[in-house]
Amino acid sequence: MKKKLVAVAVAGILGMPLAAQAQTANVVLYGRLNLTTEFMRGQQADGSNPTAVRLSSNSSRFGVRGVESLGGGLNAIFQIESSINGDSNGGNLGGRETFVGLQGDWGTFKAGNFLNITDDMHGIFGNVPTYLTSVLSTAALWGMDQYSRAAGGFDTRNQNNLRYDSPSFNGLTFSGMVSLCDSSGTSSCNPNGHDGELRHGYAVNVGSIYNNGPIQVGANWDHNQQYRGDGLDDNEFTLTGGYDFGPVRLAAVYEYMKFDTPTGDLKRNFWGVSGTIPAGPGKIYAFWGHAGNGSGSAADGTQVGGLVKGSDTGADQWEVSYTYPLSKRTQVYAGYVKINNKSNGGYILNINPYPTAARGADPGGLVLGMIHFF
Repeated sequence: MKKKLVAVAVAGILGMPLAAQAQTANVVLYGRLNLTTEFMRGQQADGSNPTAVRLSSNSSRFGVRGVESLGGGLNAIFQIESSINGDSNGGNLGGRETFVGLQGDWGTFKAGNFLNITDDMHGIFGNVPTYLTSVLSTAALWGMDQYSRAAGGFDTRNQNNLRYDSPSFNGLTFSGMVSLCDSSGTSSCNPNGHDGELRHGYAVNVGSIYNNGPIQVGANWDHNQQYRGDGLDDNEFTLTGGYDFGPVRLAAVYEYMKFDTPTGDLKRNFWGVSGTIPAGPGKIYAFWGHAGNGSGSAADGTQVGGLVKGSDTGADQWEVSYTYPLSKRTQVYAGYVKINNKSNGGYILNINPYPTAARGADPGGLVLGMIHFF
């Protein structure tokens, strides 16, 4: 009865035929609000390092998803997910995980606007207690998620996607997707969608995850073909794994990046370790990651995203957080995060990053958050 009432309500909002919607589709509303109070520091261009207090909304969202049985084990699926700026006015209708597709025993196919397979790797390693978001996100050095694909980021929400996910083979799944440079709507191809079409720009992403009992392992390859411009191809490879020992879960990650630039290639290695420890009803999460110096044949000082070529261009990121459940739907958490750039490093935090000077700054802060699921 509740599902039918939800379907009727959604149909009324979207202007769909009520009777057909209630009879043939299983439609649900969902979302979450995730707000943090943050005490941030990071060196500014004038050399000062003041403490700033701010309120941030972290990947808060409202969505509608549904499944319609087409018979013979085949389902039609859809989702429309919008961002919510819980700290201010505004949002972005359909700007998050939005797609239509088909699902059956053979797997799932979908087309739309959604996160890529690289992002799936973070569920194996990332800061699960705080849901991979806020400035506590581990995707600051790893994947450089704060940058668009056209600016050097890999762990991104791509537009114009076609994706296939296999069924599980005793815990082993495979995924593949292509992201097109398309001028029919919003595109992250640089400098604009039509130019991307003319140079046949696209992104290809393939990966595999093994999830069986206490073991999780993931591998991913991400390739940008002329996404940032003519003749500029980029590659990223991630290998990550975790094991749940019972009292503690340990995980590790390795990533390799390689970018084409006008003066040669720009490369980097990244690795990190993490641990999740139960503490009462809550969880402690600790993480350390290291990005090596930018190397390759590119000229010293060449920069893509936060990665810079040359000596003393690496960085370390570390954090510790604690998440406490008030109920099945509501949690509070606290954490501290820090990026220590070397003297020529240019990395910044992810998810509402705090502005700092371009090179050598060490952004960080204390985070107090609350999240509610509905």
